[in-house]
Amino acid sequence: MSESESVRKTETIPEWKRVEVGELTDFLERYSSVGVVDVAGIPSRQLQSMRRELHGSAEVRMSRNTLTVRALEAVDDGLEELVDYVEGQVALIGTNDNPFALYKELEASKTPAPINAGEVAPNDIVIPEGDTGVDPGPFVGELQQVGANARIMEGSIKVTEDSHVLDEGEVVSEDLANVLSELGIEPKEVGLDLRGVYSEGVLFEPDELAIDVEEYRADIQSAAAGARNLSINAVYPTAQTAPALLGKATGEAKALGLFAAIEDPDLMPDLVAKADAQLRSLAAQIDDEEALPEELRGVEAPAAQPEADEADEESADEEEAEAEADADDDDDDDDEDDGDGADGLGAMFG
Repeated sequence: MSESESVRKTETIPEWKRVEVGELTDFLERYSSVGVVDVAGIPSRQLQSMRRELHGSAEVRMSRNTLTVRALEAVDDGLEELVDYVEGQVALIGTNDNPFALYKELEASKTPAPINAGEVAPNDIVIPEGDTGVDPGPFVGELQQVGANARIMEGSIKVTEDSHVLDEGEVVSEDLANVLSELGIEPKEVGLDLRGVYSEGVLFEPDELAIDVEEYRADIQSAAAGARNLSINAVYPTAQTAPALLGKATGEAKALGLFAAIEDPDLMPDLVAKADAQLRSLAAQIDDEEALPEELRGVEAPAAQPEADEADEESADEEEAEAEADADDDDDDDDEDDGDGADGLGAMFG
């Protein structure tokens, strides 16, 4: 549309419509996330209650669809992608929260409601087994007519087993609507159904927002732990893996020092202990006690020890295991230290 055509079109609409489009435009520009919600079938009182519950976190703005489309196209900036969702009874919803938190809040605000004749069943409808609490009378026939297994027992009408009376997607008959109303069964949920939301240059649809937050969080934590283990095994130092790598290197250096009998102050206690064990083992194999110093007489052979190289290998393995254990401890610490990340993820999804 040319600029002159746009001016002519604007000049032909009434003043009140121009004002309304202006207010809608201000609404759209006020929020970082804007969506279109379906409000069909929501009683006025319940809708007002939902708007009050959303106060402070999101705002619902209703208007004529034609004016809503004008405002979305006027703002442009990607919001015109929401025009395709403006059909039927809808409203705009704006929030400065992220789309995932908005979707979660809208789903949590939904409440059970009775279903009317002529409506499409949102899911399979089942009349549960049990006492209906209704005195014997024509109602037992009404139950049977809609497909429920019911009979009069012990002075009351009872459903003898869970009875599937309607499939998802089928239209509710007047007889079934009356039976469900009498039993107090509310098979549908009433609430603001999010059709689409535009945020930070991205258009989201409900199926993209309906995720299991805890499962998503666990996947991220598992991926982070796997990346950290890979970094340690590849000896790739980072701020998170450097302490574990240093611990592992220290253990390997100590094992090498013991194997090579390097006289280092830090190794002397272990070297002396190792030499003492070897001395006692040798003394225990000498039958002539007269040939032994007094302090070694009667010494029993210590428990069988692995060969020196095996012992050193075991020592190295123990040191490496300790380093890995330290790494695991660091993982736990990282989980705590990375609380900001977890909190950030929690904040993303509400």
